[in-house]
Amino acid sequence: MGEESGKIKFYATEWCSDCRRALFYLKRNEIPFDYINIDQDPKAEAWVIQVNHGNRSVPTILFPDGSILVEPSNEELTNKLGH
Repeated sequence: MGEESGKIKFYATEWCSDCRRALFYLKRNEIPFDYINIDQDPKAEAWVIQVNHGNRSVPTILFPDGSILVEPSNEELTNKLGH
């Protein structure tokens, strides 16, 4: 899964509370991102499972620099994004 848009790729599910928290963080800080629901996108789900060594861990967040955070806390997001 590429970073063609130059935006964060936010891989998540609707039912995940950690996803909702991280989503709120990004929106509150006005950080642009593309939301990908892995329950509705089998290729995205397969990518999440691959990068998480067989686990379907969400949120999995892919940054334009190629780095990935999995299930990050708000503090980890702040450290990564400088907000």
